[in-house]
Amino acid sequence: MTAPATTTPQALRWAAQTWPDEIAIVDEQWTDEPITLTWRQLLGEARVFAAALIATGVAHGDRVAVWAPNSYHWPIAALGTHYAGGVLVPLNTRYTISEAAQIIERADARVIVTVGEFVGTNRLADVLGNPVSEGRTVVGIDLDDRGSLPSPAVPWPEFLTRGTELGAADARADAVAPTDISDILFTSGTTGAPKGVLAEHRHTIAGAHAWGANGELGPGDKYLQANPYFHTFGYKAGILPSVLFGTTMVPLAVFSPDAAMRMIDEHKITVFPGAPTVFQTILDNPQRAGHDLSSLRLVVTGATVVPVVLIERLQSDLGVETVLTAYGQTETSGFITTCTADDDDVTVATTCGRAYPGMEIKLDNPDESGAGEVLARGAMVMRGYLDDPAATAATIDADGWLHTGDVGTIDARGNLKITDRLKDMYICGGFNVYPAEVEQVIARVDGVAEVAVIGIPDERLGEVGRAFVTPRPGVDVDPDAVLAHAREHLANFKVPRSVVIVESFPRNASGKILKRELS
Repeated sequence: MTAPATTTPQALRWAAQTWPDEIAIVDEQWTDEPITLTWRQLLGEARVFAAALIATGVAHGDRVAVWAPNSYHWPIAALGTHYAGGVLVPLNTRYTISEAAQIIERADARVIVTVGEFVGTNRLADVLGNPVSEGRTVVGIDLDDRGSLPSPAVPWPEFLTRGTELGAADARADAVAPTDISDILFTSGTTGAPKGVLAEHRHTIAGAHAWGANGELGPGDKYLQANPYFHTFGYKAGILPSVLFGTTMVPLAVFSPDAAMRMIDEHKITVFPGAPTVFQTILDNPQRAGHDLSSLRLVVTGATVVPVVLIERLQSDLGVETVLTAYGQTETSGFITTCTADDDDVTVATTCGRAYPGMEIKLDNPDESGAGEVLARGAMVMRGYLDDPAATAATIDADGWLHTGDVGTIDARGNLKITDRLKDMYICGGFNVYPAEVEQVIARVDGVAEVAVIGIPDERLGEVGRAFVTPRPGVDVDPDAVLAHAREHLANFKVPRSVVIVESFPRNASGKILKRELS
């Protein structure tokens, strides 16, 4: 049974009504005793958070930014924001404060929810020390309960005490429409400027439902959620399908094979999606024999080429019943095509499967080999880009087809295979990296005349960046200085792993750099 919902508040209410005393979330990461919430309790927490937002002055359609790792707070903040009729703006935890501040400003978020000290970075201190905090309510989460948080941050428990008018929150939830914006996820574009993807509740719910149904999720499942909640994989293929199908969420903020194996063993995890490298590190871990991983029944992977042998080892070595691969973009809430449980290992490893129910795909102007740009249309396609009608029109044509920028082929069974990219984007550790954004940062290094960034193969991360730099005449550019500048201004997955100094670039007749000739 799944929630008959077209908005997140409807789905959450359905879950609380249908599985009131079943476990919605178990978070063992921060306290001696795990934080455990039933579906009834999770609805209660979301209602209180929504009421607190309303008491703070958040109106229907206002934006709430969440800059935090996976913890039980994240679903409460996300679902509570939706319950109040607000728009969720997830922020990548790897962002620098300059990157995060830019998105908060562009989204005009009224509230910022963030964390104090976590793995060596204090995002709360960064926010409070930046002009972006002025005129905004900053809610601070003290994950490890280290003590008081700096003013003027409002500690999470104190913020929740504002949520007394639950009737006002329920009225807001009643007013949320399927065509209301549910979230704005920012994805870098080929111009180098992040673009805000406007997804409506109906888009998000349709995608989450299709994903959960394809994986046959249910109340008996326990879902290890190591994919970051700020990403579609963790949020729209994690939190939301769990709500729709009554599946227990088990968040993991920092992935390590040891932590993942221990949690699979202790919690009898049944569902565990992730990038191929995640499963490779578990399969090759010498401690694997000491953990019982036999409860796993569903693994979903993708984001890069998946070796057939990896699919076979997941089934033979771990006994995973179903291994699936899929393809999507932020512009489609993460959902375009997927394999199914009936597909053979080669199909799962070498294709992205067929269009999800509610979606259709085709190729634009295929060449002699049958390859063309992948176009997608249907229930999960975004409304458009935030404050950018020109980019929206360039991406979604008059017939509603989303131009993905990826090149692929479609076989006789409808299976999509991605063969190339029209855009320069590459994927590092499961995260999209757009060279134009990196190039703009490196171009500001003293002495740099021109820069070109490409993705090169990497055994662990799939692809990593390599920057090619031409110096200005008479100037020596230090590659280490280039990398240091990039690390200061970019999230670590965007930082190139190497810098190559070159005298000149190969170019075409119009003067454009021929990146395909760089290596």
